[in-house]
Amino acid sequence: MRSLTCLLTLTLLLPAAQAAPVRVEFWHAMTGVKDTVAAYARDFNRSQDRYELVPVAQGNYRDLLPRLQAAQKTGKAPALVQLEFTQFPALAQAGKLTDLSRVVADLPGTLKNDYYPAVWRAGELAGRTYGLPWNVSVPVLMFNARILQNAGVTPPATWTALESASRALTSGGRRPLVVAADAWTFEANVLSRGGSLVSGAQPRLNSPDAVEALTQLARMSAAGQAQPRTLGEATRAAIDFARGQNVFVLASVANWTDARKLPFFSLGVAPFPCEKAGACTVPLGGATLAVPAGTPAAEQAGAAAFWQYLNTPERLADWVQVTAYAPTRRAALPLLEGWYGRNPQLRAAHAQMNRAVPRPTTPAYAEWTALLETAIQKATTGKANAKAALDEAQAQAQAGR
Repeated sequence: MRSLTCLLTLTLLLPAAQAAPVRVEFWHAMTGVKDTVAAYARDFNRSQDRYELVPVAQGNYRDLLPRLQAAQKTGKAPALVQLEFTQFPALAQAGKLTDLSRVVADLPGTLKNDYYPAVWRAGELAGRTYGLPWNVSVPVLMFNARILQNAGVTPPATWTALESASRALTSGGRRPLVVAADAWTFEANVLSRGGSLVSGAQPRLNSPDAVEALTQLARMSAAGQAQPRTLGEATRAAIDFARGQNVFVLASVANWTDARKLPFFSLGVAPFPCEKAGACTVPLGGATLAVPAGTPAAEQAGAAAFWQYLNTPERLADWVQVTAYAPTRRAALPLLEGWYGRNPQLRAAHAQMNRAVPRPTTPAYAEWTALLETAIQKATTGKANAKAALDEAQAQAQAGR
């Protein structure tokens, strides 16, 4: 009788156990807006009962990657992970990410074509899709609008004009342009001249356009028209920007949400300077959503469902307004009309999506960017001339160091 009672109890419990939602853990680097991501997850979970999306903030992109690598070694990787664009190619090449080509192939053509072309290519490697789009950004020129207005200076649209404006605004210890040792904005600088830092799978860190770009930045730094900064000096740079010690900053459009909070400051935003008319592409910034290799099929399905939820026009429009990231889909644009009307500078910044290109997906590119940032720092601080610094970076990249 006792065994029969146990059997009946198990039978009654079985449907409930089978109906339990599949847990889908999502590691992300959106720590600054983790409450927004958590709210999206709650809304998704309430909208259906098959999956339970569990978001986990993992610091910034550079914090997240080693944590993911450690988790994969122990078999405890999440089902969905956010990877900065230069991070995913090496993982994909090493077989650490799931091929998501079938997910993309199953999407209706009208939906896929609604995305900006560069957005899809940014998650591809060797013709296969390993990353799905969500947060993308474009580089912009931020400036102290009050200082420019008082000096009668127009926001510069080219690098030549930016150097001229910096020269005119240099006085009293002010060094107008912040020159960060940042590979992404330098990559944008080179692209604005019609150049590139890669050729196929080979580095071109010392290409003529790269040398020209870094020579200008080094010249401006030596003349007191630019302030060299490392990425680790972001807080100090923000303070100097707000105080008017610096006037121009090259940044991600997503930095607008924090920059506009600086006190006693009028923030201006303009498209990234274009040096060569007709060749002014900009590199996409941001990240892609990937599924680690070995993720169970049910969790993969949950990850794909949440990605689709994040990319509905209504959700994207909300995301853009909260973060200032660029919309990945054109269908979100009508929903942003009111917001763009209040923020016309961001409309112009986001319009650069029409000429955006993916960052290089050569697996070694992430290592090359570290060499590039060292070269930028050396040249802008006077430790080496621009060509020598880039020649050294190129030699190290070719040697695999």
